[in-house]
Amino acid sequence: MSARREENNQAVREPEVFVKTRHGAPRDFFACEAAGLDWLREGQGHGGARVVEVLGVRGHALRLRRVQSSSADPQAAFEFGKALAITHDMGAAAWGVGPDGWDGHGFFGPLDEPLRMDLTPRGSFGEYWAKGRILPALAKVEGSYSTRQLQVFDRLVDRLTDGDFDTEEKPSRVHGDLWWGNLMWDAGGAVLIDPAAHGGHREEDLALLTLFGASHFDEILRGYETVHPVPGFAQRRELHLLYAVLMHAALFGGGYAGQALKIAEKYAG
Repeated sequence: MSARREENNQAVREPEVFVKTRHGAPRDFFACEAAGLDWLREGQGHGGARVVEVLGVRGHALRLRRVQSSSADPQAAFEFGKALAITHDMGAAAWGVGPDGWDGHGFFGPLDEPLRMDLTPRGSFGEYWAKGRILPALAKVEGSYSTRQLQVFDRLVDRLTDGDFDTEEKPSRVHGDLWWGNLMWDAGGAVLIDPAAHGGHREEDLALLTLFGASHFDEILRGYETVHPVPGFAQRRELHLLYAVLMHAALFGGGYAGQALKIAEKYAG
């Protein structure tokens, strides 16, 4: 083969690149996202969920392999559910911890206004969910609630820290912001993008898929439970949505504060 033809073939094989960028983004924002993508992507070799490939990080830009978007179908959703369970089962070093090798804080929210996310390692689910998620998020929207309403959140935090919602479940390797917009589909199935990756509860990701209605969620859950059953998920779903709803209240206002209060009332006892 001639050198010219070889060069041309190499050019054809070069991946299409998507550059995610925003000047003024928080320091380390894109490096944190890249670390999360690479951490989640470790599961692929074990049958885990497909994750967009990181091609490089430089300053205020993250280079990714472009995903050729397609439509979801029930079989692809079922297969994604199985793969997501495998990724979750890869585990994490502790509740609330960031990706392996990442020492900074995390981020949650849209590219134009990401908010800091606590990545302090915690000893139990209840401690992590109360101190690492609910209380920091609540602090951003305290002005939305009366003293009596804040007492509802206090009761829920007490239940969480007392271990009322703890089980034998170990921390999972979660995407952390898995609403339907961060789940793309191509000809090969589902592809995860834009994570807030950390060691969390597997039901966080499952709950977030229901927040705005992921395509074929019932099939995703059916596939998931062939690998890792989650009995009682429907009863716990909103508890695992509370952080995201509070953060949406901080970012977007609207009715999210009221929605968060209703969730807290449901589990505060």
